[in-house]
Amino acid sequence: MGNEFAIERYRYILQQIHAVNENAYRFLAIYQALATSLVGAALALFVGYRKWQVTPSTARDGVIGLLILATVVAAFTVLLIVVGALAWLDYRNEECDITDEMVRPGFRKRPITRNLLRWYETYMVLFIAVSVIVMWLIASTLVLPKMT
Repeated sequence: MGNEFAIERYRYILQQIHAVNENAYRFLAIYQALATSLVGAALALFVGYRKWQVTPSTARDGVIGLLILATVVAAFTVLLIVVGALAWLDYRNEECDITDEMVRPGFRKRPITRNLLRWYETYMVLFIAVSVIVMWLIASTLVLPKMT
């Protein structure tokens, strides 16, 4: 009975590791779609505010509001990716515990957090951070000053 339980738990852990890996890509895709939509709306406001007879201060506030919303979406996405990476670490350690007991100690190497530069989540988080910084730089240097 113990071996059957361990095997079922091992299968479950492998499924969860797979799901965590897939979720990171889903979160990135959702961020890309939402950020593109929000920045597109900000650019549409920048281009059309005179034609729509929106005051420059209101248009600037709208652009800033959309950028803040995009930043909140980015922060939430980063949070989900980081939590997913932490969950992955837990599942991998549990996988190692099971294989240590059922196969032999050291059968699977435990994950090493110093390998952070090899994790794709690191580059997803960096991509999101850089995109938010670039978005704010472009807005503050090119878009907002021209809305007078």
